[in-house]
Amino acid sequence: MADPTRRQPAEPAPAEAPETPEAPEPTEAVAPAEAAATAAEAGPLAGWTIGITAARRADELAALLQRRGADVLRAPALRIVPLADDGELHTATRALIADPPDLAVATTGIGFRGWLEAADGWDLGEDLRAALGRAAVLARGPKAKGAIRAAGLRESFSAATESSAEVLSHLLDQGVDGRRIAVQLHGAPLPGFVESLRTAGADVVEVPVYRWLPPADPGPLDRLLDAVCTGAIDAVTFTSAPAAISLLERAAERGRTEELLHALRRDVLAVCVGPVTAAPLDALDVPTVWPERMRLGAMVQTLTAALPARSRPLPVAGHTLELRGRAALVDGLLRPVPPAGMALLRTLAHRPGWVVPRADLLRALPGSGDDEHAVESAMARLRQSLGAPGLITTVVKRGYRLSLDH
Repeated sequence: MADPTRRQPAEPAPAEAPETPEAPEPTEAVAPAEAAATAAEAGPLAGWTIGITAARRADELAALLQRRGADVLRAPALRIVPLADDGELHTATRALIADPPDLAVATTGIGFRGWLEAADGWDLGEDLRAALGRAAVLARGPKAKGAIRAAGLRESFSAATESSAEVLSHLLDQGVDGRRIAVQLHGAPLPGFVESLRTAGADVVEVPVYRWLPPADPGPLDRLLDAVCTGAIDAVTFTSAPAAISLLERAAERGRTEELLHALRRDVLAVCVGPVTAAPLDALDVPTVWPERMRLGAMVQTLTAALPARSRPLPVAGHTLELRGRAALVDGLLRPVPPAGMALLRTLAHRPGWVVPRADLLRALPGSGDDEHAVESAMARLRQSLGAPGLITTVVKRGYRLSLDH
């Protein structure tokens, strides 16, 4: 698994004092201690913004993140379309009742339950359960296994890795030549899986229970894409491979693929529920993190550990400064910083202790034009937001620098 916490070595602070004398620092308004919460009080994810691409269980995921202090940007990357009235599903169900399978593969809990519910709606539920009861039923993971048991059936195998590849390997190892296999699809075709079984001699019946499609309203997904590309978001979560693929496809449609990949490779943490979900991103050399247990809560715990690890504490003017997405930690106190101020602070922190010219800082400001007075105004607000004097030094006629301790 790639390590997204790896940072480039910081440039050393200059050994000698700047050639131009430094100006006396302006008087800074220091906020009272009670105005800033400690990191522990605000939550381990306070100051960061996290994107959610999930369609299902998005409320649960958002609540888990918000309880840890994060801001959340929700943008379903796909929608699930049930096929209870679909003729293809009805035809597959009748075919399996008429000629029961030797083996059946349940790939998702929601899909397997949906299949049985659709069969009940057609008054075929008892017949379908009877047909499946004579088969060896395999589960891709614990959710599918739970749905199998809820139907009054028992699984003969459950993949420990929760991957279709493990199920396929198990089937091929035991031999499928001449055997009839029902494969419940999980939102998209499984061509490699199905064709491997057919090549090995199996008679495969595909069961399309639901389909993943792009969101009906692409607006939220576009806003998430823009936020990732511009660095306005700190992490993005994926709970299914199709969600990752949908975001990549939307970026391609808008001509922003390179921007998206650049951001995900450098600044925005991609957090996945498991390696299967991460596969489309891994194939494009995007670093990802995922938990050992492929569960929503475990993914949030992994995110909670990985995101703070990307922020390097800096010793500045006798204080400890740590940058977060929309805030700074100063001696453990969370200080919200306006977007313009964060742009300046990130530019200064990129080369702590070095003088950064006003022109470079002006380019970092969003929509600032060519007036360097915008830097002075934004710098004044930044100093006030940080609430501690002396963190940023003005170097006359040259620019500003973080007062890195030596």
